[in-house]
Amino acid sequence: MSMQLSEQLVRQVVEEVLAGLGREAPPTAPGPSTAVTGLTLTEKGEATKGTRPDEVVIGIGPAFGATQNRTIVDIPHATVLREVIAGIEEEGLTARVIRVRHTSDVAFIAHTAAKLSGSGIGIGIQSRGTTVIHQKDLEPLSNLELFPQAPLLDAATYRAIGRNAARYAKGLSPDPVPTKNDQMARPKYQAKAAILHIKETQHVTPGAKPVELAVSFN
Repeated sequence: MSMQLSEQLVRQVVEEVLAGLGREAPPTAPGPSTAVTGLTLTEKGEATKGTRPDEVVIGIGPAFGATQNRTIVDIPHATVLREVIAGIEEEGLTARVIRVRHTSDVAFIAHTAAKLSGSGIGIGIQSRGTTVIHQKDLEPLSNLELFPQAPLLDAATYRAIGRNAARYAKGLSPDPVPTKNDQMARPKYQAKAAILHIKETQHVTPGAKPVELAVSFN
């Protein structure tokens, strides 16, 4: 009964949000340079396939660091990106950041990043915080590591995700990043997760190529 009530509540909330969005002006797409607290992302042109075997490409969602600036549990996007990059660099590798614009699905964001990575390893991050480590020769819905419960991811976990991605890029087989488990996280955050995903999907541009980003932390 509680799950049924939860699903009914989520459906009601999402319908209300959709109705409200329908009355709003169309969302403004992220521009050539977008800045949020602590983070500036500047477009450098279409992202191309890398040639360096020591790089890991981080793919971020269409609204990440632009029209949205925090995860579902209010971790600033600046912190998320800084920690993932730091984890990669701790392993002696280089991070490259792209914005994936044709989808808001984290699996396809990560797979796009992996295909453009010189090492074949990519990380995908949705604006709400859901994250995937991917490899270019895997199917899009397969992955190396999936972190679906964004409410349970903290700064230390994002740093560990960066480290593990770098270790995969070096040809190692690291132990999966340990994560918390809370059965109440999904029902507690289900409505908010749905709303954030709807808002990010508003910024999807079908057929758009990913763009390379210059990252600066303020």
